[in-house]
Amino acid sequence: QVQLVESGGGLVQAGGSLRLSCAASQLPFRTYTMGWFRQAPGKEREFVAASRWSGGMTYYADSVKGRFTISRDNAKNTVYLQMNSLKPEDTAVYYCAADQYGDGSMVTSDYKHWGQGTQVTVSS
Repeated sequence: QVQLVESGGGLVQAGGSLRLSCAASQLPFRTYTMGWFRQAPGKEREFVAASRWSGGMTYYADSVKGRFTISRDNAKNTVYLQMNSLKPEDTAVYYCAADQYGDGSMVTSDYKHWGQGTQVTVSS
């Protein structure tokens, strides 16, 4: 059974940084495009970033470009999200997702596997 387990969330002041991790198991990680999404209270889940399974391509939502960086370690079956210059509006539950042979879609329904999420709270 595929498992995606996020970690690294927490409470941070505005301007601070956090690094999220997502450890994947029971899937051929190298063949999966990995994405990060987030969902704030009362809002729909939205795309944050994705790391394509081949070619080293990365994709970002406009709202996080220049502040967030997605990376992956295929040897560890782990994808990361480095979040810098955090803002209160970044407060949300952050989810890791996997899309086999995906092209870096920003659409939630394109991702078959999801983690349980990790809370990120940015105080002003």
